[in-house]
Amino acid sequence: MANPFKIGTKPYEDFETLSDLQWHCTKCELKSGQAKTWQVWRQEKGIQLDQDEKGHWYKTIYCEHCGENTVHRKLKSLELVEVNKARSGIPSKVAKKVKQLYDNEEAVMLRKLSDNELEVDHKFPQIRWGTNECNNNTLSDSDLKSKFMLLNRSNNLLKSRYCERCFAEGKRGSFPGIEYWYQGDEHWQGRNEFDEYGCVGCFWYNPYEWRKHLNEIVKNKKDA
Repeated sequence: MANPFKIGTKPYEDFETLSDLQWHCTKCELKSGQAKTWQVWRQEKGIQLDQDEKGHWYKTIYCEHCGENTVHRKLKSLELVEVNKARSGIPSKVAKKVKQLYDNEEAVMLRKLSDNELEVDHKFPQIRWGTNECNNNTLSDSDLKSKFMLLNRSNNLLKSRYCERCFAEGKRGSFPGIEYWYQGDEHWQGRNEFDEYGCVGCFWYNPYEWRKHLNEIVKNKKDA
């Protein structure tokens, strides 16, 4: 397969480097450092990346050039696969149901918006998915509310930025101006990078639960 990227771009250079189907260090051999880049390669470009023994889309091994253990990436094949629209393929019937369950309420500002202003978003960010998504058509109402929330476009993008930074740096996002997590603190505490438990306590994972715990603290202080 020919290089699918534009000549002179970072992705083009990285694909050329990886085309030998060997592990390459992301610190000294590859240009792209963000995990989001490789997620796009897999889920939007159909490029096959290899996995380590634990199912990670990378492998932490010793780099002779860096003199330390670093994250390495590797192509599994030079053949493209049919793109799996795991996230964007939420059936319209499911999206409509989620909007009904939340009565079209946007999760960040608790405003009731029109259908076309709302986006059905996963609470657990896609950048931390280790496997493809299950069939949402079979989920119960309670499962749908547990898995999804409604955001407008700007807040959806803001959530994505916080989650991407958390994935890269291990520091969770907060509601702007309020450094509070109802479980844990700003540091990611999952057992591995795909552990949803590490998101619990963060505003951007569940704004409703975050407000509930914060309001309980306020109420208890008033009653004391």
